[in-house]
Amino acid sequence: MILQIIKLKSDLPEEELQKRAKNREPNFKSISGLLQKYYIKTSKEGEYGGVYIWDSLQSLQAYQQSDLAKSIPAAYAIKEVPDIEMMDIIFQLRN
Repeated sequence: MILQIIKLKSDLPEEELQKRAKNREPNFKSISGLLQKYYIKTSKEGEYGGVYIWDSLQSLQAYQQSDLAKSIPAAYAIKEVPDIEMMDIIFQLRN
């Protein structure tokens, strides 16, 4: 499994950002190989993100090539290149 953490900066008010995320939620629920996604807000002003759990690197790579992934900058009015980290999950505590 793959853990992906994306942090982005947006000038959108939090309420608007959450509204857009909720509207896009069904699109993310239908992604093959995406086991879980957590929507996050960091302690930095205007910084939000997502924590994704993927079943495989292949699923992540397929998503990265999708129109949905490519639509994220415009959907959330991202003002700079997001910070992206990826890690292999060695094992999980709970199922």
